Amino acid sequence: MTENCDIAIIGGGPVGAALALALRDSGLNITLLEARSSKDASTDPRALALSYGSRLLLTRLGIWQDLAQVSSIKTIHISQKNSFGRTQLNAAELNVPDLGYVLPYPALQTAMQTALESSTINFQHGASVTQLEHSAEGADISWLQEGSEHQLHARLVVVADGGKLLESSHPAEVHDYGQSAIIAHVTCTHPKLNTAFERFTADGPLALLPYQNGYELVWTVAHGDAETMLQWDDATLLAQLQQHFGDRVGSFLTVGTRSTFPLRLKRAPATTLPHTVLIGNAAQTLHPVAGQGFNMGLRDAWELAQEILRSAPEVIGSEAMLSHYRQARALDRNAGIRFTDGLVRLFSNDLPLVGAARAASLTLLDCLPGVKKFVAKRMMFGVNG
Repeated sequence: MTENCDIAIIGGGPVGAALALALRDSGLNITLLEARSSKDASTDPRALALSYGSRLLLTRLGIWQDLAQVSSIKTIHISQKNSFGRTQLNAAELNVPDLGYVLPYPALQTAMQTALESSTINFQHGASVTQLEHSAEGADISWLQEGSEHQLHARLVVVADGGKLLESSHPAEVHDYGQSAIIAHVTCTHPKLNTAFERFTADGPLALLPYQNGYELVWTVAHGDAETMLQWDDATLLAQLQQHFGDRVGSFLTVGTRSTFPLRLKRAPATTLPHTVLIGNAAQTLHPVAGQGFNMGLRDAWELAQEILRSAPEVIGSEAMLSHYRQARALDRNAGIRFTDGLVRLFSNDLPLVGAARAASLTLLDCLPGVKKFVAKRMMFGVNG
């Protein structure tokens, strides 16, 4: 038997959950389908870098006050290896309490899941979606749960799970940067309180994000080097990190469990299909440089929720509604993609003349408060902020 709802959200990660929470008091019939079992705690090892703008959105969702293990970023130090180029962004200069925050992915996921379970959202765990079809009247989903097949018809389906469901019918545009990120927690002798570092090298950016007693390391390397580096003993990795980063935080002391994932730009050619919207990683997956990916996905969810709340129930999922959302998100989405992609392409090489120009640009940016404020606001709030 086919069930009916107003909105079906595929993917109960932070972006899909944020959309559901934004709509929980709307009176709409909403079903959230999450493939992971409710008993399974998230094992994602990554720490999330949240912008100050994302904090404001999570506060509106009633989530921020329930988050623990949050470290604030008040200063971002940006430099280029083997050059004089540097610049520094400071929260105080921008009249905000913080530029951003670092917290473990599982902490945010748990807080959102707890909030959803106390709402009227129909939250289905262990729900694996097998098919999505579009029609003039709506969209139809087939999904499996504990061996049983279910059918769901919705006025609007929101894909927020990475977009694998649409890979065959609507393949994304993919650019492989030839890079992988190694992530781990490191400690050092002289950590700088509330200071994040982004250091550009010929191999790719290296980031240190302040967290607890040290830093969350995001080290970009060529694909071929990543697996080799995972096999290094701790002393070798710490020595190489010291040589790569320098002594701005003293000597590196310890490194925790390491993991790696490939870096690529994945962009859906269209963020809307008949009675369907793609948000978050289903719409775009970005390089982690400048920490824009999740923050953009959260803005996707928030702005889609506002569009739904402004719409009469009978027009939810209509082409007019989808077109309005698509146009509203286009500038922020396209600018964010160009910004991160441009940084990777500009800074991940060792061309001498380009290197000199990059160094000069970073130094010039540090001398132009108005331009620096403009860049920082875009990092915190996006183009529409």
